[in-house]
Amino acid sequence: MASPERTCNAIRENIEAVRKMEEEFENRRTLADRIADAIGGFTSSLWFVVIHVVVFGGWVLWNSVPGTPKFDPFPYMLLGMCVSMEAIFLSTFVLMKQNRMSKREDLRAHLDLQINLLSEREMTLVLQLLQRISTRLGVRLSTDEIEQLTEETSVEELATQLRENLPEG
Repeated sequence: MASPERTCNAIRENIEAVRKMEEEFENRRTLADRIADAIGGFTSSLWFVVIHVVVFGGWVLWNSVPGTPKFDPFPYMLLGMCVSMEAIFLSTFVLMKQNRMSKREDLRAHLDLQINLLSEREMTLVLQLLQRISTRLGVRLSTDEIEQLTEETSVEELATQLRENLPEG
């Protein structure tokens, strides 16, 4: 078993590797990505809601109070047009941010797959080595499962079986 100090070093190295990967992803963002992230971040904040409540409430109040000059009387067509245009731009920025985040998740998924494939290969080798040691020491392993697990896993065959057996979504 690894010493706690060694484990901590391994954990620290992994955390640093992930931090560097995230930092690199952030640094590779284009100006458009940075703007979309900033707008997306602000529009998902409470301040955005507060500002809209104040502006919309003030707009409706100003145009509803008798005796004030009305620039957009009920049914507030100008307000409706402004809100519609804002919705178009905000949805575009949200979609841009989601697209970038989707690419980031795809990158992480590919990294996870590579690590899982490497781990599977390492475990197969460890099981094969354990089986050889058991044979040499005369320890009999009686399960078919061990025999199956010591065989190389065909990723292509596994992917084909998954495609054939999982429902399309």
